[in-house]
Amino acid sequence: MSRILVTGGAGFIGSALIWQLNQRGCTDIVVADILGNDEKWKNLVPLQFADYIEAPVLRARIGANADALGRFDTVYHLGACSSTTERNASYLADNNTAWTTELAGWALNTGARFIYASSAATYGDGGQGMDDRSADLARLRPLNMYGYSKHLFDLHAQRAGWLERIVGVKYFNVFGPNEEHKGDMRSLVSKAFSQIQSAGRLQLFRSYRMDYKDGEQMRDFLYVKDAVAMTLHFGEDGRGRAAAGLYNLGSGRANTWLALADAIFAALDRPAAIDFIDMPEALRGKYQYYTQADISKLRGSGYEQPVTPLTEAVGDYVRNYLARGLRLGD
Repeated sequence: MSRILVTGGAGFIGSALIWQLNQRGCTDIVVADILGNDEKWKNLVPLQFADYIEAPVLRARIGANADALGRFDTVYHLGACSSTTERNASYLADNNTAWTTELAGWALNTGARFIYASSAATYGDGGQGMDDRSADLARLRPLNMYGYSKHLFDLHAQRAGWLERIVGVKYFNVFGPNEEHKGDMRSLVSKAFSQIQSAGRLQLFRSYRMDYKDGEQMRDFLYVKDAVAMTLHFGEDGRGRAAAGLYNLGSGRANTWLALADAIFAALDRPAAIDFIDMPEALRGKYQYYTQADISKLRGSGYEQPVTPLTEAVGDYVRNYLARGLRLGD
């Protein structure tokens, strides 16, 4: 039974990770987050954990005294600004880069296993590949400041030799329960559920590249239950805990937005009805038309669980959570 720190623990992936830890009998968990004014606190209500601390308080306390909170076996650092449209570069550099650097250094100095959220956004448009085996991180060109803030820490960790001792997980397009507080940053599944319930139709962005028809832009969609199982693999005893470096976490398969839309309509037992709309100008130059995670490195680390098929994952999310207004653990 480990003592665990989860930053971003009230958020989407963080709360799902705590839920799965609870499923495995672990409750000695300290949760850190910034609850603010949204309703992500509701994600914590069904969960079991030992204590909660606001993230700035955590940062100040361990900065002043490394032993202020006692020892942890594992730190899952999932707390970050996850908005891909955030334009305050100074805020992102401090919150996503500097704070991760401080926390990683603290974890390593206190003997805790450190697992953090990098991002598939570090790969940019994919023109330089999406290979988590390559050591040439400097070749990557993120398309937005969010991705760059994550990339900056990856580069620092590599230069400092930390990537030989810690794990950075690069989440692809994660969707599932507990994301409702994310507003415009929540998945298409969540947005589509609301649109279809109110208007009976779904809006998708038009394509602005000749090699992709409308709706045939492709993403690697990963169900949050799979995402947290993959993440916890690196904190478990055995080959996962012995692993180090950067790892892609995805389904390993690219699906079109149309395939995702069809799965949503099927889960709602409705015929597909889709309208294509203009993409905002601000997004057109920063839009990823194709993502697919190569998860062979993850498999090589000993992770053997099958990935939930897209239609099954969407069906579970829509029928058992969105339609019933439930969160994980309810």
